[in-house]
Amino acid sequence: MTDSPPPQPEKIDQVRWNLLKACREKLAAARTLDEVIAVMRASARAVCSADGVTFVLREGMHCHYAEEDAIGPLWKGKRFLMSHCISGWAMLNGRTAVIEDIYADARIPHDAYRPTFVKSLIMVPVRSDAPVAAIGAYWQDRRRFAPQQIAIIEALADAIGEAMARAEAA
Repeated sequence: MTDSPPPQPEKIDQVRWNLLKACREKLAAARTLDEVIAVMRASARAVCSADGVTFVLREGMHCHYAEEDAIGPLWKGKRFLMSHCISGWAMLNGRTAVIEDIYADARIPHDAYRPTFVKSLIMVPVRSDAPVAAIGAYWQDRRRFAPQQIAIIEALADAIGEAMARAEAA
């Protein structure tokens, strides 16, 4: 029996894109915010190839960490001022935050992260023109992110934004 060669990066990326496509199909069937959140929780971690993901809702000037799927607890159910967390920064600025080392970035509240496994993250606003939520992907090691990794998470946030808009209109 011979060992097979490790998967090539482009094949891994294709796997992620295929997972995203399947997630988009599930999101297209979601009719309520709860269903959108359930699809995100069941799919986002695999799509992002992350150690954890979170879904954060904007509630006025607060961030509500509504859901998570992670190797260790994060902040599910907690609320923070938007000015005091990276999800708030992403929503207030309508921009993706790519952080290779959380302890080297002044936007991160280091005390909040110390008890967690998180060392690097990507936080993406949902509906970047008028953010209503954010999707966060977390890793337990410091890492550099390839543009395609960022693009997959941003595409996931776009799909979630579309599903949220459909749910609101229903």
